[in-house]
Amino acid sequence: MASLGGTKINPSKFHYSQLKFYFILVPVALIMALPIVYIFSHAFKPIEELFLWPPKFLVRRPTLKNFKDLMQTTSTAVPMARYLFNSVAITLGLVFVSIVISTMAGYALSKLEFKLKKPLLILNNIALMFVGASVVIPRYLVVEKLGLLDNFLVYILPTVAMPVGLFLVKQFIDQIPQDLLEAARIDGASDLRIYWSIILPLIKPAIATIAIVSFQMAWNDAGIANLYIDNEALKNFAFYMSTLTTQTNIVTGQGMAAAAALIMFIPNLVIFIILQRNVMNTMAHSGIK
Repeated sequence: MASLGGTKINPSKFHYSQLKFYFILVPVALIMALPIVYIFSHAFKPIEELFLWPPKFLVRRPTLKNFKDLMQTTSTAVPMARYLFNSVAITLGLVFVSIVISTMAGYALSKLEFKLKKPLLILNNIALMFVGASVVIPRYLVVEKLGLLDNFLVYILPTVAMPVGLFLVKQFIDQIPQDLLEAARIDGASDLRIYWSIILPLIKPAIATIAIVSFQMAWNDAGIANLYIDNEALKNFAFYMSTLTTQTNIVTGQGMAAAAALIMFIPNLVIFIILQRNVMNTMAHSGIK
């Protein structure tokens, strides 16, 4: 371990010199944790506390009534469990397909030589400049031409190609030495074998990043259900949340909306806590400064 004036730089164990960092980091961490505490507390508030003025940050009399109402009451003809099942199925499908496509395309654009390679890279970089709202109309026209309206696949196919995911994976694979792949080819490995046995194990941080991005995109998106789906049984949980506080139940629906918001939030929190270290590693190798 390097040292400066007899004091270790970044010691592996606690050292009194680290206290100055804790004085800054602990208050910042507590402030950043306040929204998380609030969303948990808010979900367990009884109806009278939800409308209490001035509002209270923490719940006084926690109750499970909001969750019971959410399970038993429905603002449509479809039970809540159906919306939740749809969201889980959509999210798992999109995460899996996005990882496969992004990693395969990233490997091809990074390490293989073929015609139109540079135009495809430029096209992907251009796609990074467009937000989803700017392509709503052309996307709807394409979805209609493909016959995907009122189809479960409309949640996956239009969003499976993520320009940001491909960019991150490609930048990460660029760091892998070409000599390593050439040695594998000399040993008789095919491109598919190299992709499976060498590329994938070395880009786990990038895969984790794609998983987080695609998960949040699928789990939190209510726009697709609003634009492309008329069949109530095919809509997702994010859409169902938007129906809980309509004009007819703006008061009684607040408790269910708070419980639903917590259900929506917990998977995002868990997946980010598990994979956040890999996200930072990906950013360090992506060329983003």
